[in-house]
Formats: sequence, structure tokens, C-alpha cells
Amino acid sequence: MIGDIHVHSSFSADSDEDMEESVKAAIRAGLPCLCFTDHIDWDYPEKELVFDFDRKKYFERIRELQEKYAGQMKILAGVELGMQPQLGPRYQKLLKEWPFDYCIGSQHLVGGRDPWYPDAFGEESDAEIFRKYFEETLQNVKLFHDFDSMGHLDYIVRYGRRKAHDYSYRAYADIIDEILKLLVRYNIALEINTAGLRKQLGFPNPHPDVLRRYRELGGTLVTAGSDSHKAYSIGYAFDTAGQILKECGFTHYVYFEKREPRFVKL
Repeated sequence: MIGDIHVHSSFSADSDEDMEESVKAAIRAGLPCLCFTDHIDWDYPEKELVFDFDRKKYFERIRELQEKYAGQMKILAGVELGMQPQLGPRYQKLLKEWPFDYCIGSQHLVGGRDPWYPDAFGEESDAEIFRKYFEETLQNVKLFHDFDSMGHLDYIVRYGRRKAHDYSYRAYADIIDEILKLLVRYNIALEINTAGLRKQLGFPNPHPDVLRRYRELGGTLVTAGSDSHKAYSIGYAFDTAGQILKECGFTHYVYFEKREPRFVKL
């Protein structure tokens, strides 16, 4: 079974799940490791949500669980950083100050709005918003690349008015390829995120065509995450994820410990 290293808890503003419930669910599912990657998304535009957490309490809670469940599963401390052009220096300082095992870099905004909100698309078509999203992702990876894995690369498609109807890797290959080349250059993993399957998108994020292209360009590091905000979805569709990775040419997945990749055969 693949380890789930993209999981949220009540330390994230968009989750109320107790960490221990997620650990119990992961043990029941037979997962070898679990990494909490709660959100830090500074300068998030929707003021009702504050994506930050008390790091001292966070690490204390994770250490408690590591001690309590020692020998049953590996529990790791991570963070998911919401990427914006101005945040690179602040994020670099954060990562130097706190001993995270794993850091996900994720693009959550497009045009200064989170596409989770239905009015974020305005007058623009899905195709226009998708292109803008990938352009902003490319800009952000150029500016800040001190992270271990690129989270849910085509996240934007989850929230299109017509979902994936106007989306294919080929339609945005010119930009997506540039993002993937940067990930390969900086030795950054690409995540397979099964929330796309859970949300009936029909494929994980990113689409298998993107995963396959990353492999063709020389990428060898892939991580797996459920993007769970509730314990019930820990490890969701990971059997499917493993099969997709094999079909895309990968022989191993990785998890990170002390910011170093650990390879596990699929």
C-alpha cells in the first residue's frame, strides 16, 4: 500500500478533523506512513479563512502521536504552502525555522481568487481561466522552488463550470511542459492527488497524461496524497493511483523524511 502524505487536520482552516482520528483511519487502511500537510496560505484573499497555524502546538501534537503509535505506522510532519509571487522569501524563512519533513507547493489561486468560490471565474471561459492558472503556476515555480512536491498540478479543473470538458494536457502542453521541466531541473516531485477521483472528476490531479509527460521529461519522483480533510478519505483510491503510476512508467513512489526522499517500490 502507498503512504498518504497529503492529509489535513483541524490545524487547517478548512478542516475540523482531529489528527488522531486520521492516524487511526490510516492504520485501519494498512498505510505504511501518513504525513500531515496542513495549510499555510499567507495573504489568502478570502478573509473569513486564515490559513496559518501555531507551529509549536502542531509539532507537539505530532510528537505525541509519533510516541503513542510508534511501531504501528510512520507519522510525519509536513506543510502545504499556497504559492503567490510575493511569498517566496517568507516561506524560505519558515522552512529554515521549523523542521518539517515534507513541503508541498500548491497553486490555489488564479487572478487573486480561489476557484473554489463560484464567482472566481467572472466573465472568462473555463479554457481562459485554466490557461491563466497554469501561467501563474509557472511564474510561481520560477520564483520559489524550495518545496518537495508539486501539489495537484491541474487543481483548477476540479472547479471549472464544465469540469474537465474543456481540459486536456494537449491544450495546455506549451505551459505545462515548462512547469514540468522546472520540476525536473529542481528535483521536485510531482504529486498524484486522488481528490480528483473522489470528486468525480474522472481522473486524479494531475491527469495521467501529465504524469506520463513528467516521466518522459526525466522526472522520477512521484508522491501520493488523498488531500483528505476528513479521516474517512485517507488513502482514497490508492490502489488505482498505484496502477496509474505503473502505467505511466514509474517503478517507485517517494515520501519525504527530513526533506529527503525515501523511495518505495510500487
